[in-house]
Amino acid sequence: MAKQIQAIRGMNDILPTQSPIWQKVEAVLRHTVAAYGYSEIRTPIVESTDLFKRSIGEVTDIVEKEMYTFADRNSDSLTLRPEGTASTVRAGNEHGLLYNQEQRLWYMGPMFRHERPQKGRYRQFHQFGVEVYGIASADIDAEVLLLSARLWRELGITEHVTLELNTLGDPAERAQYRDALVAFLEQFKDQLDEDSQRRMYTNPLRVLDTKDTAVQALLADAPELMDYLGEDSKNHFKQLCELLDGVGIQYRINPRLVRGLDYYNRTVFEWVTDSLGSQGTVLAGGRYDGLVGQLGGKDTPAVGFAMGLERIVLLLETLELTQDIGPVVDVYVTAFGDACLIEATKLAEQLRNEVPSLKVMSHCGGGNFKKQMKRADKSGAQVAVIIGEDELAAGKVAIKSLRTNEPQQLVDSHQLAQVLTDLIE
Repeated sequence: MAKQIQAIRGMNDILPTQSPIWQKVEAVLRHTVAAYGYSEIRTPIVESTDLFKRSIGEVTDIVEKEMYTFADRNSDSLTLRPEGTASTVRAGNEHGLLYNQEQRLWYMGPMFRHERPQKGRYRQFHQFGVEVYGIASADIDAEVLLLSARLWRELGITEHVTLELNTLGDPAERAQYRDALVAFLEQFKDQLDEDSQRRMYTNPLRVLDTKDTAVQALLADAPELMDYLGEDSKNHFKQLCELLDGVGIQYRINPRLVRGLDYYNRTVFEWVTDSLGSQGTVLAGGRYDGLVGQLGGKDTPAVGFAMGLERIVLLLETLELTQDIGPVVDVYVTAFGDACLIEATKLAEQLRNEVPSLKVMSHCGGGNFKKQMKRADKSGAQVAVIIGEDELAAGKVAIKSLRTNEPQQLVDSHQLAQVLTDLIE
């Protein structure tokens, strides 16, 4: 027997029993972005490696350790996309969507990072993101946060997530702060963990995001970025907070919050939960006004966020909020005998035509009554429609409830659609 081939580690199948949860989450996402007037953009899974090196930053963990990069037959270096923003900017520049324009966009699809797989974090993962281009004011920052808050309300998890906010200022302000932070860290170089020592000169702001408790204690006396901001950056952040206060969005200012990608400036934010252990961030983003120019376009203000769908699904399952997801099948149609099979096939098609919202499965493969009823029950359907020779001769069908103790009923064939509509809400 040939050796069985299995999925690559960290790249998981989404099985039929799991897909209804995903479909519910995806439907909520699509409905919510539509309510704000956002348009979908779809970009390739494979991009030039330089795109991510120039946007994410060559000294980030993603570029240094996590990207799936390979040479194609022309010896070009290609990479499976590790995130969606760089691809969206590349597409916007390439097709003339960004300069002197406003764009409100969203995307959804698979991303790839070679990380150590763990619950809620995989090597192939699915990401949903929102991107806005051409608006520099704080009101659009507030809008993307309002949109994200609405997602939580639609999914029923508002009470389980918390918004954390910070500002990174503009590049010149951040450069001054960076020098002060490096000078502070150098005093404790021998006490820093290996990752912090490596990042201290290449990406020192990431040290603020350390999970090492000893380093966190040292950082209590570190200089504050807010002290290095100019009036414009401070006013931008102040207006954002005022807008959120005005609409009742609660948040916590976290001066240690930084993002792992180089392109962020001014506003950064994360929605976090304490219901998933160490994998606490469920959505993250901020402003990246320099990225369009960095990738060859004209300078264009931009803001957005991304969220991993695996983590959202895991959160819904952890909170036991998946019970109300409807069945894949509403009605299971059975038939006993060749003549009845023809009538059952016609009747099932008629139901699909007359009541498009009904999910109708027809039994295939024959079998006795017991076998067909077993299949009907396994399908998850609420009712079975039974057509035997007696029912066929009388122009009727039997309706059997599979989830309640209601008695079986006999109805005229032409009344079936109406009866089922009343039965299945």
